[in-house]
Amino acid sequence: MKQQVADRMQGISAFYVMELLQRAKQLEREGRDIIHMEIGEPDFPTPQGVIEAGRALLKTGEVKYTAAAGLPELRACIAEHYQQQYGVKLDPKRVFITPGASGAFLLAFGISLNPGEQVMMSDPCYPCNDNFVRLFNGQTQFVNVDATTGYQLTAELIAQNWHAASKGVLIASPSNPTGTLLGREDFKAAIDRVHNLGGCFYSDEIYHGLIYDQPAVSALAFSNDAFVINSFSKFFGMTGWRVGWLVVPDEFVEAAEKLAQNIFISTPTHSQYAALASFTPENQAELERRRLEFKVRRDFLYENLLKLGFKIACKPEGAFYIYADCGAFTNDSFQFAKDLLEKEGVAVTPGRDFGIYQADKHIRFAYTASIDRMAAALKRLERFLCQ
Repeated sequence: MKQQVADRMQGISAFYVMELLQRAKQLEREGRDIIHMEIGEPDFPTPQGVIEAGRALLKTGEVKYTAAAGLPELRACIAEHYQQQYGVKLDPKRVFITPGASGAFLLAFGISLNPGEQVMMSDPCYPCNDNFVRLFNGQTQFVNVDATTGYQLTAELIAQNWHAASKGVLIASPSNPTGTLLGREDFKAAIDRVHNLGGCFYSDEIYHGLIYDQPAVSALAFSNDAFVINSFSKFFGMTGWRVGWLVVPDEFVEAAEKLAQNIFISTPTHSQYAALASFTPENQAELERRRLEFKVRRDFLYENLLKLGFKIACKPEGAFYIYADCGAFTNDSFQFAKDLLEKEGVAVTPGRDFGIYQADKHIRFAYTASIDRMAAALKRLERFLCQ
């Protein structure tokens, strides 16, 4: 009998942008100059102090497993970070170090979600979140959002769409792909509504730190019962090190420990020691310098995309993305992205990677390239639009 792939894989989607990325790499091998504005990865290198901390651990040769929940010192540093950054007192036992934010999502849904239960998310949103739910035989309930709510789920939308199978709500603030934030009062109202309905609140905070106007607020400022996902990848610039964290409510600590033991063993040890160096004053100063550079890039790209005729309903307040309406130029943003890559060597992400709602008229631009490179990309984009 021929072996078959598990049924759950039928609903697991691939990244459309990966097709574009593979083609971009091929074009680069052929000698083409490609400007990358498609992948959500900072172009800055890992800070030197972080590299040195990881290297120091490797030199000892003692690269052994840590506890499944992570290095006690790192968990304590993260708890202290919440105290300093948000005024939130957090017991380190609730902090679990994971292999990236992806590992945090797997842990959160694995300990809280039963088969058939639904998690509400916005459309558009980061596509992997849906796949994480599906992996545990849950279901995703997408709710269309637009500029009227800042592309965010609100307490009102949550109440309108809640039903018997609903288990919880996931909100990303700042969001991917739009870079929008929920304001403090709206965030609190959304969390309160979910808890009043008896659901779980999952807060994706992986772009915290990369905030440019109003300050971000953590779900932990309003509730000890929220699941909070964060990562060292974006603000801290440690994408390839694969270190994230999850904060769980008290009653889930034992379950999280058991599941982490079984599916991770532990997060890479040298990466955890490297992450410890992220909280030094010197490193924090470097990260602040980078944040300010991202803000300059945001303003530059935002203003120039508007000049070219793109519509941007909400100026992003965080992360490093602009979600632009390209409806004036095309009704097929995926084909638009493919043609832009082939003709002008500029790689961007089509809207269909983030959902269905108005996806064919949106493009995500990542301002993870230098001003000079983005300026060159904008010249090529203008030429492409005039063809």
